[in-house]
Amino acid sequence: MAFLTLLPLAVVMVAGTQLVAAVFFASSDRPRAASLGYLAGAAIVVGGGTTLAWSALRLFRIRFATGSERGAVERNIDWLVLGLLVVLAIVVYLLRHHGPPSWMGRLQHASPGYAFRVGLLLFLANPTDGLTMIAVGAAAARRDEAWWHLLPFVLLTLTLLALPLLALLLLGRRAEVVLPRIRRWADTHSWIVSEAVIAIFFAIIVVDLVR
Repeated sequence: MAFLTLLPLAVVMVAGTQLVAAVFFASSDRPRAASLGYLAGAAIVVGGGTTLAWSALRLFRIRFATGSERGAVERNIDWLVLGLLVVLAIVVYLLRHHGPPSWMGRLQHASPGYAFRVGLLLFLANPTDGLTMIAVGAAAARRDEAWWHLLPFVLLTLTLLALPLLALLLLGRRAEVVLPRIRRWADTHSWIVSEAVIAIFFAIIVVDLVR
């Protein structure tokens, strides 16, 4: 199915600060409760953001893509997605060495409610997440895919965010070794993976344009 091409962008959603925050919560005083609160906040933003973008572009497509205009409107949406991907690639590159903000040290003692708010605000405030959600929603709307086709992207995003918690549950005390490694990887290499994913998705959209 075409919506499977959207799944790799879930890596861009969580790479960097978002995954580092998940590691902090999994290492906190109340790891399970804090991690679940964080995931709940992220789920609301990711699900709501992609749905909003999909709805807006779908309404635009239905209103203007009639008869001979359909092809032109779909090409315009493709160009919009390409533009978003270029901006996204630039933002990811510029933020590659920023590292986690200093306030993340407080996450070690976070309550579930505080973790929930962090999940909301972190995904709302991060420009890469906003651009990614718009690109995913627009791409799905352009292909006239049903709303539920967004769900695998949302679920994969949450699954990637849940990796530190899963490591804790599955490995127990050994997670004390694994979690710092996840954090270091997110700090130093995640931007490279994000750029690669963006490039692949960019190529897919270009292929759609030249057909």
